[in-house]
Amino acid sequence: MKVVSDPLELQHLADLSDDELAAAYTPEREPWLRVNFVSTVDGAATGSDGLSGTINNDADKRVFDTLRRRAHCLVVGAGTIREEEYDVPRVPIVVVSRSADVPPTLAEAPPGRVLMATVATSDGLAEARDRLGEDNVLVLGEEQIDLAALKAALAERGWTEQLCEGGPSLFADMLAAGVVDELCWTLVPRLTGGDAVRIATGADVDVALRPALLLEQDGTLLGRWLVE
Repeated sequence: MKVVSDPLELQHLADLSDDELAAAYTPEREPWLRVNFVSTVDGAATGSDGLSGTINNDADKRVFDTLRRRAHCLVVGAGTIREEEYDVPRVPIVVVSRSADVPPTLAEAPPGRVLMATVATSDGLAEARDRLGEDNVLVLGEEQIDLAALKAALAERGWTEQLCEGGPSLFADMLAAGVVDELCWTLVPRLTGGDAVRIATGADVDVALRPALLLEQDGTLLGRWLVE
């Protein structure tokens, strides 16, 4: 098993086996909430079509798949699920939505595979409970979702390795709430210009990060950045 001794040592992704790659993303403690994003060199989190799939590549996909295999659950904003047309993943997915509206692509998921994190004042609360089951609807505040309570509630279910895939506004809110432990960030060697969103938008934050892993493949950089 290869051990990363220097946080700034550049390693070649292709040199790592699948087991070694998974081990390189082992959390430092439990619970652990990591956020995964891809962007271009000029900071665009999506391509011209507004989707991340148009800027990612094989290297990013390999790490993306590794993180999903490690995760006990996914945490994703409802808008991102709709825009990216998420399929039902193999692990439970937690939809973060103040409206409590279940995205169409998840509507036919098996019982217990979709959870809703929402607020008590949501107009869609009753419908979400009917569709998902009361135990799968987490009411975490009156007007705003308490993201610290969400992290704790998921850990209580035994889901201690939590993976958030955005979107950018949820990421910023999580940073502001102090619940993010790690950013997994892929930097693809492309420039797109335009006015695409960054990986974090909305809430004003100033969060220090410490690099813990840096991988490279065909000019793509993939890193682990731990929140200080």
